[in-house]
Amino acid sequence: MGVRPKLTVVGAGNVGATVAQYAVERELADVVLVDVVEGLPQGKALDLLEAGPIHGYDCRLVGTNGYEETRGSDVVVITAGLARKPGMTRDDLLFKNAEIVSAVVAEVAPRSPDAILVLVTNPLDAMVQLAWRRSGFPPHRVVGMAGVLDAARFRTFIAAELDVSVESVTAFVLGGHGDTMVPLPRYATVAGIPLPELLPPERIAALVQRTRDGGAEIVNLLKTGSAYYAPAAAVVEMVEAILKDKKKILPCAAYLDGPYGVRGLYVGVPVKLGRRGVEQVLELRLTAEERAAFERSVAAVRELVDKLKL
Repeated sequence: MGVRPKLTVVGAGNVGATVAQYAVERELADVVLVDVVEGLPQGKALDLLEAGPIHGYDCRLVGTNGYEETRGSDVVVITAGLARKPGMTRDDLLFKNAEIVSAVVAEVAPRSPDAILVLVTNPLDAMVQLAWRRSGFPPHRVVGMAGVLDAARFRTFIAAELDVSVESVTAFVLGGHGDTMVPLPRYATVAGIPLPELLPPERIAALVQRTRDGGAEIVNLLKTGSAYYAPAAAVVEMVEAILKDKKKILPCAAYLDGPYGVRGLYVGVPVKLGRRGVEQVLELRLTAEERAAFERSVAAVRELVDKLKL
């Protein structure tokens, strides 16, 4: 592969393949798509490659069932893992996906020792912690995608409620990815105007709840899978910020060793994302209520991490 950056995407399911699609459509990088299923990453990579003449991108795409082709990657996105199936507890999912993520990191880290790892596998916060431990990378080079997606959902609902452009809406979501996430209406703005000045508290509460349930809402509609367009878009926003050294302020699962009173744990917070990975953690002032919600979220993440004995 040439002088373009190199992006490896592990897991060629809906999220992984869509990450590859969005990345090449923006000409961000040459892409290596890795999956255990024979023919799947090869087929999707070839199909995407053949869209290049029409979409006008020259990025190369390679699909593989091994890891040799990933050598020297700038960014490695890990989406591999099981989705929760009927009858599976969250703990079942935790241990199974921990095995998968550990195996992936053991393959990619030695081959791309300078890469930045972006984790997407659920339960997200615990998987980022695991990947950091298993990789031996400094914590600023291991980051998780959750907050960008949750904030995008929040922004979507705010824009629809107010009938304004999504481009005018910014929002922040803190904490672990899942039921305990903490959307922050005080830090949500519409063209700079704080959301609480535009909507009554009960409408805001309804939007916050819909944001928390955003993943489940789509699972219930699809019945045979989970969301992938918005999750992939969120991953690619992070990858672009890294590869282009944009220093974008995005909510990500990042390692905290002091900020927000948290030590030694990956949790969703606003960070500055650039070529070195997480270049800064931004500490927001929280109200007593927000802090209590955030601490509940941190406790839920710590419980999962303790189960994995990390």
